[in-house]
Order: sequence, then structure tokens, then C-alpha cells
Amino acid sequence: MIFVNMKDSREVFMHGGPDHHDAELMLRLYDLRREEKLRRARDWFLREFNATSLAEMERLCPPGSEQDAYARMTVTYWEMAASIVNHGLIHEKFFFENNGELWSVWEKARPVVPTLRELLKNPHLYENLEILAGKYEKWMAERAPDHLGVRRQRLASRAAPPSGRAS
Repeated sequence: MIFVNMKDSREVFMHGGPDHHDAELMLRLYDLRREEKLRRARDWFLREFNATSLAEMERLCPPGSEQDAYARMTVTYWEMAASIVNHGLIHEKFFFENNGELWSVWEKARPVVPTLRELLKNPHLYENLEILAGKYEKWMAERAPDHLGVRRQRLASRAAPPSGRAS
């Protein structure tokens, strides 16, 4: 089956259901997630990254810092994974059944992405992540309507206090 991505009119091949190729790619993505530095980066990002503006992001993860590397590693890992799914190389539902972290990363990155797109003159920056997170949200709303609201609350409750405030 072929469908056209309405956002940018590209054709994407989607097969009927997950097969061993989907499983192999999924396991390869999982192996990448287990790499120690990426594991630390993902942990830091989900616990500490709470920027809602470019200025906050630059204070939280100054260019060249370990935190900057962690933020870039985390977001670009999930951008890559989203690209693989968006191009039909991993069955979407199969991916969603096994990967909710993508949505959490998008939720945390979303406030600063429009400014980064403008600053870097790239309107497509993290577009795969945005598209797939939106699809995940719709998929989850059908399966468990209250789930993402609970996850948003959990992300907010774990948010580190802004720089300069006592914890």
C-alpha cells in the first residue's frame, strides 16, 4: 500500500502489518538506545530539559556543554527513529506499541522548536519527530484517552526548577 504524506506530498510505502524486518529494525533502534552516553543523555533530557524559550535553552545547555550534547543526542536520535517510521520502514502501530518516549521528547522540545527553525532557517527541523508525535497522540487518544494527560502531568511534576531557583 502507498499513501501520500499530506504535509509534504511525499509517497511512503506502508506494508500490511509488522514483519521480521520491522522487528529487526526495532531491535537495532533499541540497541542504540542502550549505548551508555545516549542512555545518560535521554535520562538528563527527560529529567532536566524544561526550556520554554531559546534563552532558557541556552542557559540550560550552553553551546559546547555536555548538556548541549545530551539535548542534541536525544532529539536527533528520536528524529532519526521518527524518520524511519515516517518513511514506512517500521510499521507505525508496531512502533507505537513499543516506544512512548518519542512523544515525551517531543513534548519537552516542542516549545523551542519554532524558534530554532527560524534561527537556523530550516522550517523542517525535527519535522519527522513532530509528525510522528502527532500521530502517536491520535493513536493513543483512541486507545487510552486519558493516558497522555497523565503523562503530561508526570512530565510537569518531574520538571527541574528553572535556573537560579532553589529546588
